[in-house]
Amino acid sequence: MTVDFLRELGLKLLCLSNGHGEDAIALRILRELQQHPHPPELAVFPLVGEGQAFAKLENAPIIGPVQRMPSGGFIYMDGREFLRDVKGGLLQLTVAQFKTIRAWVRSQTQSGNQDAVILACGDIVPLLFAWLGGAPYAFVGTAKSDYYLRDENGPLARKSGLFAWISSPRSVYFLWERWLMTRNRCRAVFVRDALTAETLEKLGIPAYNLGNPMMDGLEPENPASFYGPDTEFRERERSLVITLLPGSRAPEAYANWQLIVEAVAGILSLFADRKLLFFGAISPELNLEALRPSLEFFGWRQEGEIKTQRREGSILRPPVSSAQEIHKESPNLLLPLTFVQRNATMILTQQSFNDCLYEADVAIAMAGTATEQFVGLGKPAIAIPGNGPQFTPAFAEAQSRLLGPSLILVKHPAEVAVAVQSLFRDPDRLQLIAENGLRRMGEPGASARIAECLIQRFGNSQLPPTH
Repeated sequence: MTVDFLRELGLKLLCLSNGHGEDAIALRILRELQQHPHPPELAVFPLVGEGQAFAKLENAPIIGPVQRMPSGGFIYMDGREFLRDVKGGLLQLTVAQFKTIRAWVRSQTQSGNQDAVILACGDIVPLLFAWLGGAPYAFVGTAKSDYYLRDENGPLARKSGLFAWISSPRSVYFLWERWLMTRNRCRAVFVRDALTAETLEKLGIPAYNLGNPMMDGLEPENPASFYGPDTEFRERERSLVITLLPGSRAPEAYANWQLIVEAVAGILSLFADRKLLFFGAISPELNLEALRPSLEFFGWRQEGEIKTQRREGSILRPPVSSAQEIHKESPNLLLPLTFVQRNATMILTQQSFNDCLYEADVAIAMAGTATEQFVGLGKPAIAIPGNGPQFTPAFAEAQSRLLGPSLILVKHPAEVAVAVQSLFRDPDRLQLIAENGLRRMGEPGASARIAECLIQRFGNSQLPPTH
């Protein structure tokens, strides 16, 4: 494709997304598009929630009405949540959103611009709206994977008769979803993994396996250095590091936290002769003080002063002077809290998410995207099903299909400690988990690869797909 052709292209792209995680993935792709030598003109339309993630994106206006629903976007998991959303104005909002998308496409056509396209990021809702919009479109499937149905060794046993009936034995995508993907105006479908892409390609869908954008932007802020003449000694002496992922939405995350802290108590008992370091990766939307009662009930006490916390080169809390200076300049900055008990230290942080993932040996996870990202780094996670609305037993079971041997399900917090002990007594299992995580979640750089493919596909429809 020539530079002159791209200059004449005048590509206008409207991105539809439907949820917090989907917004984050869309944001990464749109940022890569903006870095292109001849970027398209962007507009965004978050269909669920208020799309706060897109406030970080310059020159990409939100084109229509946004509204936070009572369910927080989990209407598919509970019929009662759906009814709450209907009462909260879901139907009226949906109609207004459809009219807005059609109006955007029509305005581009009337202005003589034939290069208006739609990027749908999420599930069938933005995919359907993209088709109804009337413009060429592409789809980023963030949630579904054929790993829910099968792995490299063959089909998995299905626990839901209804799901088995309405889904194809060959694809996790339903018939009506695949129909939308086979329309002439659907130019590309970006899926999570090679297994899913292989299936869709056989069904005549322009599927691409370019990686999973969830794994982009996870580089540690303070990478640890474990190399040197005393590496072997330091590896024996260092703490066992466990990251705690309670989820991001209140009040569910607080209930999850109680279960996690109960599990931590079992670990303290079983690993009484080992130094332990726990990282609580807490969403900025949660209140750290609300986590304190559970910790104090199980015997944790807060350190009396802000000081440096290190793990062999990684700094997750600034020194006293630095902390005071930062707080003076940014009074709203959320500083970590540190708690201690016997042979263990626990750091609750709302800012060092990447470090929490990279530094840990294992995670106790009751989250969605964060759990998948942790596993994608080649590490094991242990999950305790909660009461929802997101992290229910059904969700946890489905997530274990998606992530395979990297996610260990237990029924009760008391079982976590034994699961951790079993993991670290089996090096071969840990190696299998490392390879599995990379295979299922992919290597970093997917957002850039997807952005380049979008330019290629919409810049010249005659180019053959490169899978």
